[in-house]
Amino acid sequence: MARVHLGDVVLFTGQKKVCGIGEVGVLFNNAAFADTLWAPGGDGSWSNVYSLLSFQPTEIPYGEIWALPGFNEGDNFMGLRILDDDKSEAVLQGLGITPSVSLQRDLVREDEVAQAIAQGTQVVDLENVHTPQTSYQTAGRLVLVHRAEALLVSEYVDSLGCEPGRLRTPVGITDIHVTGPDGTEIIEAKSGSGHRYVRDALGQLLDYVAHSPEPADRLSGLFPEKPAEVSVALLHRYGVDCVYRQGPGAFERLPAPPAAREHMAKVWTAG
Repeated sequence: MARVHLGDVVLFTGQKKVCGIGEVGVLFNNAAFADTLWAPGGDGSWSNVYSLLSFQPTEIPYGEIWALPGFNEGDNFMGLRILDDDKSEAVLQGLGITPSVSLQRDLVREDEVAQAIAQGTQVVDLENVHTPQTSYQTAGRLVLVHRAEALLVSEYVDSLGCEPGRLRTPVGITDIHVTGPDGTEIIEAKSGSGHRYVRDALGQLLDYVAHSPEPADRLSGLFPEKPAEVSVALLHRYGVDCVYRQGPGAFERLPAPPAAREHMAKVWTAG
């Protein structure tokens, strides 16, 4: 438990699914306290105890974790397991988990930047701040689990009739990475179809493809409904296809003009 710290994300597993996600609060080792909660086992007291800052019930099948880079199909996640940095980041990105601690730190940082600008002082680089944690208060913490994107991805993958994967890049993990008759494609899914979602998808796609260990022939944004024409035009300007959900299991692709894709493909692979 020496490797577990305040704010670490905890996945509670059982019955082939992630049943809940929380964040570590207070940690301590106290056999007497533990024995009042749980009867000692064959190896003694369950003396390592931690509280939760936040908790969110979930229904996430193991298959979503198995599909992530670094995990194996059939792993049932028995017992206590502490993941290394790479696998931890894969789980947070792959399952769409935003810890409340991260959100609070972002809010504190935003306030620090605003004050520095308003007061005409220098913004201090976080790497140069040597305090172990930022002090803040919050009520009703809740870890955020973004399930809409995962469900959209799952439904789209089922409609493909093939087994795509997810590609790990130095800047993150793609939602879908598939190789088919038209070549290799990277797809980024979003839970909304508004312009800000389209911009986010475009930015991530361009970032992924520039750092991809494998060349990509096509980039696509995946949305729950058809974006506005101005948003589709933005994707097409950068050679990116627009794929949207028409109904249960039905998706429509609005391909980027071939000339735009060919032009941008040179940019994707430059460097």
